[in-house]
Amino acid sequence: MAEFTVLIVGGYGIFGGRLVDLLADEPRLKLIVGGRSLEKARAFSARRKAAAAELVPARIDRNGNVGSLLAEWKPDILVDATGPFQAYGDDPYRLVKACLSHGIGYLDFADGSAFARGIAEFDAEAKARGVFVLSAVSSFPVLTAAVIRRLGEGFSHVDEVEAGIAPSPFAGVGPNVIRAIASYAGRPVELRRHGAKLLAHGLTESRRFVIAVPGRLPLHSRRFSLVDVPDLQMIPDAMPELKSIWVGAAPVPEIFLRALNVLSILVRYRLFPGLLRLAPVFDFVINHFRWGEHRGGMYVEARGRDKDDKPLVRSWHLLAEGSDGPLIPSMAIAALIRKTLDGMSPAAGARVATDALELTDYDPVFKNRTIYTGIRNDTEDGRAGLYQRILGTAWDRLPEPIRRLHTIEHVGLHSGKAIVDRGSGLIARFIAGLYGFPEAGSDVPVTVRLEKAASGEIWQRTFAGRIFRSYQAPGRGSSRHLIEERFGPITVGLALVEQDGRLGYIVRGWKFLGIPMPRFLAPGGSTHEHAADGRFHFHVEIAHSWFGLIVRYRGWLEAD
Repeated sequence: MAEFTVLIVGGYGIFGGRLVDLLADEPRLKLIVGGRSLEKARAFSARRKAAAAELVPARIDRNGNVGSLLAEWKPDILVDATGPFQAYGDDPYRLVKACLSHGIGYLDFADGSAFARGIAEFDAEAKARGVFVLSAVSSFPVLTAAVIRRLGEGFSHVDEVEAGIAPSPFAGVGPNVIRAIASYAGRPVELRRHGAKLLAHGLTESRRFVIAVPGRLPLHSRRFSLVDVPDLQMIPDAMPELKSIWVGAAPVPEIFLRALNVLSILVRYRLFPGLLRLAPVFDFVINHFRWGEHRGGMYVEARGRDKDDKPLVRSWHLLAEGSDGPLIPSMAIAALIRKTLDGMSPAAGARVATDALELTDYDPVFKNRTIYTGIRNDTEDGRAGLYQRILGTAWDRLPEPIRRLHTIEHVGLHSGKAIVDRGSGLIARFIAGLYGFPEAGSDVPVTVRLEKAASGEIWQRTFAGRIFRSYQAPGRGSSRHLIEERFGPITVGLALVEQDGRLGYIVRGWKFLGIPMPRFLAPGGSTHEHAADGRFHFHVEIAHSWFGLIVRYRGWLEAD
């Protein structure tokens, strides 16, 4: 028998449905799946045949007689998962008042700054009645606030915060989210910049960022545009010393975002009446024209000063593979409900949920999902080697022979043996000869000389007297967190991926004479390093989808 009842208004919608899925394995819960359509609620609940929680479909309209339904159902917590919160009309806190009058805890997914901030007017009444009323219980601002507190360890003060969310193109976006975005596109958005409150305009300014969890395959560079979220007001309220804050979203395909940017600028300068009437069009486009990687992510970057008053930059990165990313906005409420079940209910009072969870509270909900996080120290540090800077915390997970080869004070020299295969095609042989790639053979003596140079390294490889060189350096701009390796006029962007003690190289882009080229024309091949018998082992393959194998060499090295 379920011992705790949660009413989810909008329970079969995008965010409410995902919350149900996150809590469905909890047998102590009765989840009332509420919405305006009883048929949809029944169909949604019927599909969750394996649910351990008790699912009860119900009809509820937030604009109807909510009070009588609460008296009948007597839930312990009500979750508002409807929206858009920016357009709740003349009585936006109708559900809050109903919960207070019946002594019921309240949580919502509010993404509007004004709605979330206004929840504080109910603080005294909530405390008097001994119930909690928490607004904006989602990635923004709950997860961002928890991350900022974690990143802030080691800072004497944090001056700037920048954050962004990059959903998968296959995540699925509900119509209420689209309406919320359309409502503030081109409209004034209050934020703090250079120590002063000012007005920017939604979706009219953009920045680029590369989300790259240390040791994982990063997302491609994404364009983030300013969004109106509670963080813009709530984070500065909690951090009075903060000088600037900026939060963006990066939906893909990017052409859709750029179109929104242009329309938002027209709205800002009153050349277009507003985008709300176009919300159905946006809803159709973003949910039907989808391509790209089925991966998403999030980042938070903090800039300030350390204890010695030196510049300090740290960033937290999150990667979510496949269908796990869309669950993240619902995870804050799921975590709070589970904590309440375990006797750790939020304190009474009405407030924005910026301090409701710590980063460690997300560990149980991230567990057993393809969600990966990591922190990078982005402050320039000339003492760390190239590979150590790119890999960050993943560097320490590599076997000692790999770390030893990639640790260069001035010059490193390594010798060993290799097996070399060459492509047989005419073009493949021409390219291999042009760059001086080794001839085919077995038990080929090989020497690798690594030399520090400027901000990168010169790699000279000698196979049986045949020499070819490349220059490696940290990527910049859209190639941030990659290694860029240059062979003559060609530069290849390589992601360093650590898995089970093996270091892999994944091609993420390439340039010819410094000009970015189409990714589908990039060279490829399987390249990785590992350790065995105390030795460094390598496997390098250079191939092309059109020309086939160009060269492959594999073997071992020992330090001279």
